[in-house]
Amino acid sequence: MDETAIAFEAPNVRAAATAGGAPLDRISVRDYEREVEIGAFQSERGVRQRIRFNVVLEVSRHNAAQDDDVDKVISYDTITEAIELQLTTERINLLETLAERVAERVLEDPRAVRAFVRIEKLDRIPGTLGVEIVRLRHREPKMRPVAQAAVADATPHPLVVCLSNAVLHGPQLAGWLDVIAGAAIPAIICVESAREIAPQVDAALVQRRIDLLSTEQNAWVLAGKDPRCVVVDSRTELDWAMKHGQLSVWAPSKIVMDAVPHPKDLSAAGLALWLAREFDARRALLIGVAEPEDKLGVAVRVVSADAPASLGE
Repeated sequence: MDETAIAFEAPNVRAAATAGGAPLDRISVRDYEREVEIGAFQSERGVRQRIRFNVVLEVSRHNAAQDDDVDKVISYDTITEAIELQLTTERINLLETLAERVAERVLEDPRAVRAFVRIEKLDRIPGTLGVEIVRLRHREPKMRPVAQAAVADATPHPLVVCLSNAVLHGPQLAGWLDVIAGAAIPAIICVESAREIAPQVDAALVQRRIDLLSTEQNAWVLAGKDPRCVVVDSRTELDWAMKHGQLSVWAPSKIVMDAVPHPKDLSAAGLALWLAREFDARRALLIGVAEPEDKLGVAVRVVSADAPASLGE
């Protein structure tokens, strides 16, 4: 096999050329185009562009053809649904990341063996640019029910706390932080926008970014007031912090701008409740902040900013 000769061939050709041992059956979706917002550059924010998917999924042998039984085969919908589900789950910067996510989803079926995923951007240059990956299904060892339950119980369910500017800049801040840090469950702190009036522009996407940066300014103000408070901006950091007892202050720009769809309410309370729902929080505590009309299905407690109170755990 000459790898160079097939470097730019379609995934189905590469799949055939790299096959080893007993041949596997393949299903494929070719030239599947979608128009989405994707990209790491600022010029790609708020802009939809065409991307094209070519996916080949190798599957274990079966007798579906002899039986003419549709229930025994992996449907082509497995591929298209994996693509659609991923595109509506989160905004992604890198084609590499999108390809990984799609491969992971199509390989969830126990009958799937290997996936070839090629994704190309069609509007960035006169030609196309893209990535192609090949992934094998990893067969995980069976877990006993007790171990499965232990893993499920290990998932953090944080307390999301929203601090008003009155608390952030008031004499009760240290007392409130003591109470929050002493909670029996991990806490994520959200803050209001900075008290200074943020610049105003006509472009909605730019204004959203400005408003979020104003909130992040206050997050850093809080971090400067108490060394226990660590500013975090990604899901990975928040997950790690919750598992290691770190008191996190949320800088919302990255997660909010990458979310699909974007949260509509960018107020401090609105973002706090949205984050609480995203992280399956047990409840949200609003300190000196008015309760929003849409609680997003989150249990909410509103308390005065006057003096630290028990969290009532």
